[in-house]
Amino acid sequence: MSYFDAASAAPLHPVARQALQASLDEGWADPARLYREGRRARMLLDAAREAAAEAVGCRPDELVFTASGTRAVHSGIEGVLSGRRRVGRHLIVSAVEHSSVLHTAEVFEAGGGTVTHVPVSRTGSVAPEAYGAALRPDTALACLQSANHEVGTVQPVAEVAALCRAAGVPLLVDAAQSLVWGPVEGDWSVLTASAHKWGGPSGVGLLAVRKGVRFAPQGPVDERESGRAAGFENIPAVVAAAASLRAVRAEAAGEAVRLRELTERIRARVPVLVPDVEVVGDPVRRLPGIVTFSCLYVDGETLLHELDRAGFSVSSGSSCTSSTLTPSHVLKAMGVLSEGNVRVSLPLGTPAAEVDRFLAVLPDAVAGVREKLGAPSPWTAGPQDALVVDALGKRCPIPVIELAKVFGDVPVGGTVRVLSDDEAARLDIPAWCEMRGQEYVGEEPAERGSAYVVRRLS
Repeated sequence: MSYFDAASAAPLHPVARQALQASLDEGWADPARLYREGRRARMLLDAAREAAAEAVGCRPDELVFTASGTRAVHSGIEGVLSGRRRVGRHLIVSAVEHSSVLHTAEVFEAGGGTVTHVPVSRTGSVAPEAYGAALRPDTALACLQSANHEVGTVQPVAEVAALCRAAGVPLLVDAAQSLVWGPVEGDWSVLTASAHKWGGPSGVGLLAVRKGVRFAPQGPVDERESGRAAGFENIPAVVAAAASLRAVRAEAAGEAVRLRELTERIRARVPVLVPDVEVVGDPVRRLPGIVTFSCLYVDGETLLHELDRAGFSVSSGSSCTSSTLTPSHVLKAMGVLSEGNVRVSLPLGTPAAEVDRFLAVLPDAVAGVREKLGAPSPWTAGPQDALVVDALGKRCPIPVIELAKVFGDVPVGGTVRVLSDDEAARLDIPAWCEMRGQEYVGEEPAERGSAYVVRRLS
């Protein structure tokens, strides 16, 4: 079995396993106590904090350990917003932030705050000038991920941080996906990360708050971790997290080159091997180990099951794999195809032979899913001018499949109206038009759902 979902959780690094086992015997006592066992636990905790701070690029007394990366995000955003409440109640986030950031923003907005969502390009990148334009006198905090977890696009953090610093606004950076490859560049103010992303144990997050940032921890006061992370520290897990971060950093330079070559192989080969595929994300400014593509006329969940049976564990941002049947907010913000989405994220040490085997398996897996769904054959010309496709009640990717089936019956200049109540159709039909070189006329209201109008250009 080949595990290609490291962006969700990387396999436990051997160094993390060794450190965890060793510290279970030494780090069980309360580090706040003055007796021998407590002093030993304190030494382990302090050493882990110093190692993690060195990797992050901050002072040890600026960094605390939290119960998860999500908890670090929640605490970081809430703490700064509360600490700077006299400045104002305005928050800036990008449209492709991790859900932990966006959910915190929703709570803040529900409580009377205002939130600006900065849009992204089709490659998933924000424009620094868009952040600059969003800054206001009442802006309390801006948030920007260092790199996207779904498509791997690296964000211009240093440029955005400079704009925020000039405006006197702190910048919180979610570095969960990028910290394995090196410290975050730029003059950021707050940083969060999660150990299970780099091969550490789950249940350990990092929260770094630079000196000088106004920060007011929320919730009941707790004396541990500078009052920013309540509860007894999980010292064995913390030690393992710091040890594994140091270990993967030592491997990062060589692995970055090797994994980038492997993902570039996937980016180049998939569109050749599989027709009607869109590779998404920035082709240059991207993380070494992540590549994402979407396949027309494919049910994402079915494709993931087919690849699982073939021995590959991959992830998807497709609406077809979601209980809510709505497309990934990242793919939606980028305006790219969401159906049949596959994210390949390679862990450190992935053999090149496994990537080649994946490329050999993928075409048949996609073709099999398309055949089951009745995907269309190549177009044949026909006489009809204004077709209506009733796809009401049908879910991704069926509306697009139904559109493609009849499109060959439309003469050049003719239109098709696709009736659909599937949320993903709002994204996938325009994406299909762009991939096929046809004109997406627009969305019209309908008695049920919406009517999506497409004009044939060729």
